[in-house]
Amino acid sequence: MRVLIIGINYRPEPTAIGPYTAGLAEHLAARGDAVTVLTGLPSYPGWRLMRGTPRRLLATERLHGVTVVRAAHYIPASQTVAKRAAYEGTFGLTGLLASLRLPRPDAILGVVPSLSGGILARLTGKRLRAPYGLLFQDLMGPAARQSGIAGGGAVAHATRAAEAWAAAGARTIGIVAETFTPYVASLGVPAERIHHVPNWVRLARPSLAAAETRRRFGWREDLQVVLHAGNMGLKQGLEQVVEAARLAAERGEPVRFVLAGGGSQAEALRAMGAGLPTLEVLPVQPEGLHTSLLAAADILLLSERATQLDMSLPSKLTSYFAAGRPILAAVPRGGPSARELERAGAGVTVPAGDPGAILDALARLRADAPTAARLAAAGPPYAEANLAAAACLARAAALVDAIARAKAPMPAAMGAAT
Repeated sequence: MRVLIIGINYRPEPTAIGPYTAGLAEHLAARGDAVTVLTGLPSYPGWRLMRGTPRRLLATERLHGVTVVRAAHYIPASQTVAKRAAYEGTFGLTGLLASLRLPRPDAILGVVPSLSGGILARLTGKRLRAPYGLLFQDLMGPAARQSGIAGGGAVAHATRAAEAWAAAGARTIGIVAETFTPYVASLGVPAERIHHVPNWVRLARPSLAAAETRRRFGWREDLQVVLHAGNMGLKQGLEQVVEAARLAAERGEPVRFVLAGGGSQAEALRAMGAGLPTLEVLPVQPEGLHTSLLAAADILLLSERATQLDMSLPSKLTSYFAAGRPILAAVPRGGPSARELERAGAGVTVPAGDPGAILDALARLRADAPTAARLAAAGPPYAEANLAAAACLARAAALVDAIARAKAPMPAAMGAAT
């Protein structure tokens, strides 16, 4: 069938939502569907236009069997409500212009965020008389309140209203975390139209052995290397990690915190931690080396703001589980990340915003090798059983089939979320 996917993030963005949207589009193309993706300019996580991207209002290319239509938009170097609105609004306008050139598809899938991905899905579906659905990777209404963007609380109600409008006509809705169900239901979506469609493990083979990786980055064997790999934005709350590194230096703890990735807060974090021997900030690494970092670390760290209660489930967790290392999560208790970690049994959780609690948990893991080994061993089988690419892609494809009212039955595991 003919499938149109609308979302601002796509390949070649290396992290977060882009790789998952690309993976689904390429999976559908491989099974024989004619897939078009309406997307934005590649700019994440650095929030700058990636080198080699054409500077045109609209550009079309073929990538891995998928027709990719890129619509130009404003890219904010820093995050405020006004800049985020310009980011969303300019993509909405140019995306609407691009949609005028597209033929009628059998199914439209809008990926949220961006919010404009959901709005464009509804507008395009109405114009082309085509059914549409949504896939919530994050919840934008809660994000406005919880992510720390300046002025976000003031627009949270309007953002929620826009989400509800986009969801109102959707034939079916996918959520990457089951904890999103109450919020999506509160938008007026019946429970039978909400389906759990988790992201899958994306992990390349390590390009270096663990010992070689540690030598390359100067990580002594007597140091406990604590790695946060991925986006460095406002919602990650990585200031608590810098403060933990400062406290570790004062105490003389044998700890090295490593922040590897990019994002809107990367330079600010680097400046905050300047001169600390217990902190290292690395840029985004190539896939194989990124996996090597995960395998060589003693602890994988997940960090979130204390206010981030239910807005997202970090995609890095899938790679963390597969890497087979103990996980330490400084996150709000009871949130999606804490629940997923508890379900997997692959790590320990401390309250977000408490650098001392981070150091205390690390000390306990250094002193208790059997517990650290047990946590490390729990991740890979959990990932294999629940987050394997083939199964997750099948559920995502079934979501698209449900939008088009395809006759093929959905997998049993993709029943309505509870």
